[in-house]
Amino acid sequence: MAPLALTLGEAAGVGPDITLMAWLRRQAFDLPPFYLCGDATLLTRRAAQLGLSVDIASITPEEAVAVFPRALPVVETGIKASARAGQPDDSSAPSAIAAIRHAVRDVRQGRACAVVTNPIAKSVLYRAGFHYPGHTEFLTELAGTPGARAVMMLWSPQLCVVPVTIHMPLRAVWGALTPELITATVGIVAAALRARFGIASPRLAIAGLNPHAGEDGALGDEEETILAPAIRAARAEGFNLRGPLPADTLFHEAARQSYDCALCMYHDQALIPIKTLAFDQAVNVTLGLDLIRTSPDHGTAFDIAGSGHARADSLIAALRLAWRMAAAPT
Repeated sequence: MAPLALTLGEAAGVGPDITLMAWLRRQAFDLPPFYLCGDATLLTRRAAQLGLSVDIASITPEEAVAVFPRALPVVETGIKASARAGQPDDSSAPSAIAAIRHAVRDVRQGRACAVVTNPIAKSVLYRAGFHYPGHTEFLTELAGTPGARAVMMLWSPQLCVVPVTIHMPLRAVWGALTPELITATVGIVAAALRARFGIASPRLAIAGLNPHAGEDGALGDEEETILAPAIRAARAEGFNLRGPLPADTLFHEAARQSYDCALCMYHDQALIPIKTLAFDQAVNVTLGLDLIRTSPDHGTAFDIAGSGHARADSLIAALRLAWRMAAAPT
């Protein structure tokens, strides 16, 4: 199987740190072969700053598997990154964008089996004229699926969740949430769990929007007017799901054994429980695209970049999950 393509991410963030740390732990965690799309010179500087002894080799994707056991493979994007740890500069945005483009192109050409993305700083990209809301929208266009419905899944061994609405003010959720959106999300999640996670009949739990799932309308009628029609429609299509369920009792240990993934109605309803249970192991997975993409579930952490205090656990989990998904029979 082809290797994984890992993007540089924000050059001034912890992406270079955790990439180096992950490669050093490749044997302990039986990591799949990966290569970094980025700038070998930047990686060499960061390794020296961190006091890490890492051999770095500039290679082509086809050489990555053979090189990986003895050196960290880097496929040069041709865009140099001069940013120092914690201090993004004018090179940060072009280097991050070039790495994403390169990784996606390699997957589409069969030179890599999946994309794993290091964290980006959207504010840095916006100042450089980047007009996409984030990683997912950019990847959707690069993957050749403009207009596709991309779904964000947060996965860990302890819990798997999907926020139906994502990055929007809480007051906007009520207007964005529709039966059609929920039903479409159910279909994408169930298909991914079957095709990429080996779950023949995925069990989905649907969290209520309001406290106590609306308390029979006493605490809001969205469960009756929005969620119930979506659940009926999804069941009619053959999906195995329960709900709407009170979110405050959905995430304890016994409850988690009753479903494979919980669909939540807004961002924090999904992310608070998984970050509480698996802060260092959670993986961000993009569903609905024609390629596999995973990412650590944390940001650039400018305050600790280059300090040696970053942890590579989430990146390691993202690499392992991308490999598992790519190897799944479809």
